[in-house]
Amino acid sequence: MEETFRFNSLSEFHSFCKLPPPEHPMISLIDYSRVAYPVDTEELKWIQNFYSIGLKRNVNAKFNYGQQQYDFDSGVLTFVSPLQFLKIEINHNVVVEPTGWLLLIHPDFLWNTNLAKKINDYEFFHYSVNEALFLSDKEETVIVELLQKIESEYQSNIDKFSQELIIAQIEMLLIYAKRFYERQFVTRKKSSHQLLEKFEEVMADWLQTDAIRDQGLPTVQYMASRLNVSPNYLSSMLKTLTGQTTQQHIQSKLITKAKERLSTTNLSISEVAYLLGFEHPQSFSKFFKSKTNISPLEFKRSFN
Repeated sequence: MEETFRFNSLSEFHSFCKLPPPEHPMISLIDYSRVAYPVDTEELKWIQNFYSIGLKRNVNAKFNYGQQQYDFDSGVLTFVSPLQFLKIEINHNVVVEPTGWLLLIHPDFLWNTNLAKKINDYEFFHYSVNEALFLSDKEETVIVELLQKIESEYQSNIDKFSQELIIAQIEMLLIYAKRFYERQFVTRKKSSHQLLEKFEEVMADWLQTDAIRDQGLPTVQYMASRLNVSPNYLSSMLKTLTGQTTQQHIQSKLITKAKERLSTTNLSISEVAYLLGFEHPQSFSKFFKSKTNISPLEFKRSFN
């Protein structure tokens, strides 16, 4: 069984990749062309206890988060959160010259800052690797300039303003990434709308079978797994295209089904509630009214 490496500090990762010690113990920008993984195996697995933001190009490896995979033949931006499992499949038969940057940030560097409270709001830290951000040349220039400003700041004489300035630049980078992801959802309309269509199909199948009665609403995790994307990516994509999160979209489909049953059948409120997976009719009535501002009974009467 191959070893899974664990890196608790930036220094450990630097040492593993045959790099000089980091100039700052809690933040480091690595020139990816200098990274050399000291293994002859075709597979490398690790868990890191720090954030990383990677802009990589022309890498002779496939990177995996869980079951997802992506080839880094062109420049893309990826985000990894602490304790996330990574697996790299290395093709030693292909000789390439990888380029790019890897920003490492230890969580302790963010301690007692506003960014520490907000960083989990940047959902792309929990996307899968095949949901990486494809940057235009102009966007890549923006990201690289920010990375180099961060490096320049921690390489200069550290003073009481250093951490605040670096934190501000990291946050600016994350805000730009959020903007660029929204652009990607829109400009890659075909793939995004295909995902939305598949979402509609999965929901329709669920609502037309006994699954809704026996199991209630599908979870966000279930929907994401059926679509082969991460829950955070699915929610962000739906929010951009429809204005609703995944959970809101699922509930909206349930309300549509409830209205159909109430308006086109002679089923009682209790029977509709049961068929839609509600254990108690009162729970169904409360849910329906919270979404429509009218009770199921009032809605049904309006069609009689």
